[in-house]
Amino acid sequence: MAENQTKLHCVVVTPEKALVDQDSDSLVIPLFDGEMGILPNRAALVSKLGFGCLRIRNGSTDSFFFIEGGTVQISKNIVTLLTPRATELAALDVTSAKALIESNLEGKTANERSKLKERARAIVRASAKLNRK
Repeated sequence: MAENQTKLHCVVVTPEKALVDQDSDSLVIPLFDGEMGILPNRAALVSKLGFGCLRIRNGSTDSFFFIEGGTVQISKNIVTLLTPRATELAALDVTSAKALIESNLEGKTANERSKLKERARAIVRASAKLNRK
């Protein structure tokens, strides 16, 4: 791809498929310790992803995806997210996520309960971004 100084190229790859492969004006990605906004010509970076909302802005259109961990690499206006799972945010079941937060998850270890509840809370937070549009 020829380097375009006014656009970012975003690629989201899961073990099953490449979910996103498009140009964008800006991105907001979920890192393990918070969100990060990315504009064209950003310095190179490699970081750990967390659970949360990926927002891809192209003109006045925003696309939202729920990212479940992984790694991000930014280099020469190409942003590559490698994640075990990514889903379009609108396809997530927020009601089930809220119920999971309230449940005690009997039969699960403390670590499993913690991870499931962390994911559910991230889904609820991310879905709030869709409702603010």
